[in-house]
Amino acid sequence: MRTPGAKRPSTMAFSKARRMRCAVGRVMAACARKVQSSHPKGAEKSMRRVVIYNRPESVYIESRGGSHHGQAETGVPVGFRRGHHPAQAGGEAETLQALARPASERARVACTVLMGRIGDAARVAVAEQALSAYAELDADQRLAFFRSMRDDHGVDPQAIREAYAAWDKAPDAAAVADLFRVVEPARQTLLRRLNLAPGATLQLVRMRQDLLAAMRADPGLAPIDQDFAHLLASWFNRGFLTMRRIDWNAPAAILEKLIEYESVHRMEGWGDLKRRLAENDRRLYAFFHPATGDEPLIFVEVALTQGMPDAIGPILTAPEAKLPEPADTAVFYSINNSLAGLKGVSFGNFLIKQVVAVLKAELPELKTFVTLSPVPGFAAWLAAQTDAPATELRTALAGDWPSNPGAVVALRPQVMAVAARYILQARARGGQPADPVARFHLGNGAAAHRLNWPADLSASAQKTAHGLMINYLYELDRIEDRHEAFIRDGTVAHGPQLAEALKG
Repeated sequence: MRTPGAKRPSTMAFSKARRMRCAVGRVMAACARKVQSSHPKGAEKSMRRVVIYNRPESVYIESRGGSHHGQAETGVPVGFRRGHHPAQAGGEAETLQALARPASERARVACTVLMGRIGDAARVAVAEQALSAYAELDADQRLAFFRSMRDDHGVDPQAIREAYAAWDKAPDAAAVADLFRVVEPARQTLLRRLNLAPGATLQLVRMRQDLLAAMRADPGLAPIDQDFAHLLASWFNRGFLTMRRIDWNAPAAILEKLIEYESVHRMEGWGDLKRRLAENDRRLYAFFHPATGDEPLIFVEVALTQGMPDAIGPILTAPEAKLPEPADTAVFYSINNSLAGLKGVSFGNFLIKQVVAVLKAELPELKTFVTLSPVPGFAAWLAAQTDAPATELRTALAGDWPSNPGAVVALRPQVMAVAARYILQARARGGQPADPVARFHLGNGAAAHRLNWPADLSASAQKTAHGLMINYLYELDRIEDRHEAFIRDGTVAHGPQLAEALKG
């Protein structure tokens, strides 16, 4: 009974809730059907697809050859035959029964239904169920899911042939648009529809992280990665990002993520983080996206110093300044991409340039903006070289030089000469610099200013770079020219120290 004086429940709200419940019931009950069509050996694969019309009394299985009402032989549940409303046939019970089916089946079928003709409200519910089921999959099931996505949501070859023939006959803008439409894999539409679910953007970023792992077992999944990369580059366009300065008063959830995602110089707990956020001589800035909430996408840690540093130890271990100290240099000493699923989506260059602008406005006494960067590819590159200077250096670096100051002094000229060759001349595929950090900063318009050795004696740095680090210099009035020269001609801007070392 309704309490006297209480308002009557909204009929519209009740109807909407009921529609949503029925929509989810349809999808989950649909898990009982087979959605893969068979075809004769050697024949072109059928483009059959499940289409649920936005009417509770009808379900159709639609193929290129025509449409058919749901019947027993198609596997459509009895409650969805024409003339039967789900609620009349025990839709709630069917939903509960379908929820118990394997997550791999629920995920696959929900994706198929999502590609059908359903209303907007149902589409959101279906997307949510698909992602919920996907989250339950183990590594092998995820691999199967991605293979299904690749094979079941591709393109229609006949439609491409027809669109190409039409373009070849009349290559106008309309024909180009039609051709573009049919060559886009259905997977991209599927990903867009999955993104309708609440919180889906971050879930899809993590799904791509799973895909990158699955590609190690099956490189043939690369086309799906291209679809992800295309859509994520659009969804995470710079125009959607906001930059925030993070200090010790930031929400604990964000602070915890900074500790978790720091990968360049690991943090040893809350005390370490607090030092890196100190007001007097440290700054930390991060990019956020409205669809991912308080998840930092990339963040940069900055030290305010006197002069350009040549080692990371003093930055990481210096005691906190009690009062603001004069500083003329901003040192970007750690830049972290937080989400592996956003690999290849570049917004670090925007972050650095925006941080430079903010610091310049806040602290006009700053004159120099420079990094203290690792050289993560140096050791592997050196190990592959066969010339005499490189092999001699490799042998010498295999010794106990970190504990021998005399050996360090003797080795430094050799290290500088070979390292300068690596930064300025070594190339990866496509003619880009071999070192990934060099590619990033040089592409942003920085100059390879100064090599530092030994600059990082941590175990990881000795393994990947033999302790080598480098300062990349950002000069505000030269950033754009250097960026253009690098992109256009592959020019590696560098300072006099590297030029001199290269001669040796």
